[in-house]
Amino acid sequence: MTTIARIETFLVAPRWLFVRVETASGVVGWGEATCEGRSETVRTAVEQLGELLIGRDALRIEDHWQVMTKGSFYRGGPILASAVSGLDQALWDIAGKHFGAPVHQLLGGPVRDRIRVYGWVGGDEPSEVRDHIAAQVAAGLTAVKMNASGRMKPIASVADLDGVVARVAAAREVLGDNRDVAVDFHGRFTLANARRVAPLLEPYRPLFLEEPVVPENSHLIGDFVRSTTTPVSTGERLYSRQEFLPVFQAGIAVAQPDVSHAGGITEVRKIAALAEVYDVQLAPHCPLGPIALAACLQVGFATPNYLIQEQSIGIHYNLGAEVLDYCLDKTPLTFVDGHVERLTAPGLGIEVDEQAIRAADKHGHAWRSPMWRHLDGSYAEW
Repeated sequence: MTTIARIETFLVAPRWLFVRVETASGVVGWGEATCEGRSETVRTAVEQLGELLIGRDALRIEDHWQVMTKGSFYRGGPILASAVSGLDQALWDIAGKHFGAPVHQLLGGPVRDRIRVYGWVGGDEPSEVRDHIAAQVAAGLTAVKMNASGRMKPIASVADLDGVVARVAAAREVLGDNRDVAVDFHGRFTLANARRVAPLLEPYRPLFLEEPVVPENSHLIGDFVRSTTTPVSTGERLYSRQEFLPVFQAGIAVAQPDVSHAGGITEVRKIAALAEVYDVQLAPHCPLGPIALAACLQVGFATPNYLIQEQSIGIHYNLGAEVLDYCLDKTPLTFVDGHVERLTAPGLGIEVDEQAIRAADKHGHAWRSPMWRHLDGSYAEW
């Protein structure tokens, strides 16, 4: 029987929320509903949405997604969308295990046999950037992403702008011409600053410039796109096709939905199809845990317009646990020449360590987003 019998959530270090869905016949699916800094709130939302699923057939994934997203008067937003995402991933995991196939096979079959991945690098000074990137290159990665800056004035000084350029130049020096660097503005820039710095970075040919304006100012992103020849990306804080449509129309080149925030596998797959209409590539946001990463990869193996995958192994947020600590077998998520090979096991393609997850949940976590202000006193992205 594929009737949903039990739903559990696990708040585990460093900052993740895992969802476990079990059928009456004992098939278990896992999802990740992490919403960084708000996972306790999402946990409650998962419990409430679970009332709609208990006693229902787990294989009616699209029907469940429609009910969870459209079955109440108040819809959308990061909390509800993250809860739906974790449950949706778990249902796809169950479906794959039920049919004995990886999720990407259920999505139409593979269009590629490996997916390129990139890692984060820190460093406030060019010398630090060089060292951090050299470590990622030594680990086998062929692409990295870095923050453009820390705090910025609304109209940046020459020194501030030169600092951004110097760090990206240092990255290019280490990477050479055959590897890539993406630059994340992280919503920290005003449109004026973003438009000033973008042309200065063009000689270093970034893979893309990410989130040049905060998502609530998506109506301004077209102005930024027209100010640079560098590909522009955004989307980690957009939660539906409807929210992505205006930025597609504005001319972005790369969409970055988060499979744990944007409605799970079901909605990210639809966002990808809409992106294809606008000649936009996918590079999903995923500074999260192993379940979210596996779910992203399953979408990627079946999605033609999939550029690259973010992953957070070794990221500075991961204090108290690492991405692979909750995997019984780390092999499926091992990098080979800067790529992850196609996952072939049923469902999401990984086997989580349930005992470790249950033990970690006893301690939980209370991770909160860092909060700081621009130098003018206004609040900013962290």
